[in-house]
Amino acid sequence: MIKTVPTLLIAALVLTPLGAQAFDLEESLKQLHEQYRMHETADLHIAQGGGMTLDQAIDSVRRRGDVDKILSAETKREGDREVHYIRYLTKNGTVKTARINGRSRG
Repeated sequence: MIKTVPTLLIAALVLTPLGAQAFDLEESLKQLHEQYRMHETADLHIAQGGGMTLDQAIDSVRRRGDVDKILSAETKREGDREVHYIRYLTKNGTVKTARINGRSRG
């Protein structure tokens, strides 16, 4: 009986996909965190009159999914509005530039 319990315990641990369950939990937590950040960012946009800061614009480009690396980011003033230009490298090796409206500067 004493030898059977440790054997059953070891068999149960080996047969239970603990790694998969832990990974799924981690992935779920990451998704919830990202959803929270998007809602938090949306609230900031409303508070700022609909525009993004440069950091927020960079984060929004990173969330697109095809971004491998941010190459450069700059803000220019066009009329009474900031415009953020973010150059990035896609996962397939193409360089693209995203143009994102920033805050109004009236």
